[in-house]
Amino acid sequence: MTDAVRIRLLPDDPSTPPAGRMPLHRALRWRSAFGGQEAEAAASVFMAPRAYVRVCAHAGSDLEHEVGGALVGLHRVDNHSGETFIVIEAALPARHTRFGRSYLTFTHDSLVGIHNDLERRLPGRAILGWYHTHPGMGVFLSGYDQWLHEHFFPEPWQVALVIEPRDSQGGFFVRRGDRSLDPRAYTGFYELLRNGRESLMRWTNLEPEVQTQVVESGGEV
Repeated sequence: MTDAVRIRLLPDDPSTPPAGRMPLHRALRWRSAFGGQEAEAAASVFMAPRAYVRVCAHAGSDLEHEVGGALVGLHRVDNHSGETFIVIEAALPARHTRFGRSYLTFTHDSLVGIHNDLERRLPGRAILGWYHTHPGMGVFLSGYDQWLHEHFFPEPWQVALVIEPRDSQGGFFVRRGDRSLDPRAYTGFYELLRNGRESLMRWTNLEPEVQTQVVESGGEV
């Protein structure tokens, strides 16, 4: 922990985000067993298909050691409800990490690489949080995970995604409105459906809120 660089992965302008429309019309909500945590979350989480596929592919690339990276996309406030939400559009795997059976450390080179990838490939997008794996250990935030989240991703709307690739489980850790965070109470998320109707979900620890037909509707985030 002593050689980790204290660089905060924040957007260039952390002021009030632009207004937008929550893309509920093309999303399927997945709930965890910790339903109360979701109700108190400081931000609703939406995830695009390509981001979900990318983090799952990266998670499955090493079933012995932890891997991780940054979650990138849009930070918005719904123009009707005033609720804060994020849309995870892409995942940027962290290179040059130090990792082991039960830890992952972002080095200075890792952080520089993430920022370079963001500027080159996804200009105008924000770093919404991070993801990492817990092979064979379950979905939770360790003491070091909590330290890293607090120091590198301190905004109330920045999230941590933990994936257990061996058992195909995953969950988001989202701060409450009072900025507190329960390291074991992970939440679900809104899956943006491919082609407006096709779910790619493979995590076995989350349950769909409803099984209804999704109706296409116009509008942009």
